[in-house]
Amino acid sequence: MLVKIVLLVTLAVVSSHAQSKVPVYVYYESLCPDSAKFINEQLYPTVKQFPNNIDLKLIPFGKSSYRTQGSETLFECHHGPNECYGNKVHACALANIEGNSYQPNRTKEALTLEYVNCLMERAQFKSGEFPGKACADQFEINWETIEQCSNSTQGSNLLRNYGDETLKLQNPLASVPTVAFRQTFDSDVQKLAVDNFRAALCKNLSPAPMECRVGPGGGAAAVASVALLTVVSLALTRLI
Repeated sequence: MLVKIVLLVTLAVVSSHAQSKVPVYVYYESLCPDSAKFINEQLYPTVKQFPNNIDLKLIPFGKSSYRTQGSETLFECHHGPNECYGNKVHACALANIEGNSYQPNRTKEALTLEYVNCLMERAQFKSGEFPGKACADQFEINWETIEQCSNSTQGSNLLRNYGDETLKLQNPLASVPTVAFRQTFDSDVQKLAVDNFRAALCKNLSPAPMECRVGPGGGAAAVASVALLTVVSLALTRLI
């Protein structure tokens, strides 16, 4: 009987650590207030809470359009020419930020999330200067590489590719930001994701991680529960 109890507790511990992961595509614009609100208030804190459950794909294009003129690609953006430059900065950052996989806070994914969150927050201050360098300096990211890319053919090519990817989802894109799980648009999921991204994420994770069951801000409680189960399991094992 004791062996069965140990097995059940052990299974509970293993289950609590089970990780499910879902691709999340976020289509946004660099100077869009709604995009900023979503990224700063919904996406950023949720990704921080569920770092192992989201395969995040950021698509900085939105309702922009482009046309080719000879070897050049000319863009028109929802919030004007400054947004086209901002979109290029985002595209170049996504391509060029380098991290250190041995430092959890400085992986490519972690630095990119911090940088994009900073760009979206500071761009809303409307100081007249795009915050690319300021945010890069804050997180010790190489701004020179991003800047050179943003002012070159590389930046135009990256942004054009994001435009093509956006139009594959919806042509034209109906709203910004748009959130698509598994690169599939669903109007009900879109509404929920923009209002409560955490809830939308948990609905799309199977099995749902402990954090989904303990409510917002319950990460510490989830960890405590897992720790308690682990201690009980070890104690029972020693009694056998």
